[in-house]
Amino acid sequence: MHMNAREKNKLRTAVDLHQNVPPDWYYQSMKRNLLQRWWHNSRFTEVGNVIEKVDGKILDIGSADGMFTQVIAKRSNAKEVIGLDVLKTSVDWANKHWKKTKTRFEVGDAHDLKKFKTGTFDAAFALEVLEHVHNPELALREIKRILKNDGYAVFLVPSDSTLFNIVWFIVRKFWWAKIWDDTHIQTYKNNYLTRVSKKAGFKIEVDKKFWLGMLHLVKVRKVK
Repeated sequence: MHMNAREKNKLRTAVDLHQNVPPDWYYQSMKRNLLQRWWHNSRFTEVGNVIEKVDGKILDIGSADGMFTQVIAKRSNAKEVIGLDVLKTSVDWANKHWKKTKTRFEVGDAHDLKKFKTGTFDAAFALEVLEHVHNPELALREIKRILKNDGYAVFLVPSDSTLFNIVWFIVRKFWWAKIWDDTHIQTYKNNYLTRVSKKAGFKIEVDKKFWLGMLHLVKVRKVK
């Protein structure tokens, strides 16, 4: 049976898919590239608008080098934010670089959050992560499990609109995003993020697209 590139990449592990990503990718990108700094800061603003203040813990899944984790920590005023990533190199770098903050980082996978007890977190974030996971519904159900009742989660994915696919093709084939080539193994076109969030049992509170429809943000709530 013939498989396309996305189907073939689903057979590779998350670590294999991201082996070329530098441990401090976002940190260095925002320092060196004005366009990336503008792009990432615009994402920080959109996500920041839906972050709530919490007294307890937050889980940031796919935290990479911890740049977005710091935004979450500052906006939420949480006692602790735990970043989770499949790359040990990124986790080690983040723990060293952000050691004086309310954040810490661990190696882990969105599909298997068994290290965390049910109802541990006040909030969870998966920001431009779910396009990299093998089983989105399983990951969302795990996120729902580790949330407290009335806890919330924020998901951000590419919409896979025509415009996004054109821009993404250019930047990953000819520009700064070459290291991300073939790492998107899921598509969220036609509002799939909304549908899979509902299927996982969440209540949708915010459902919006921004940047000319290229990015899709959903904020959900765990209800009894």
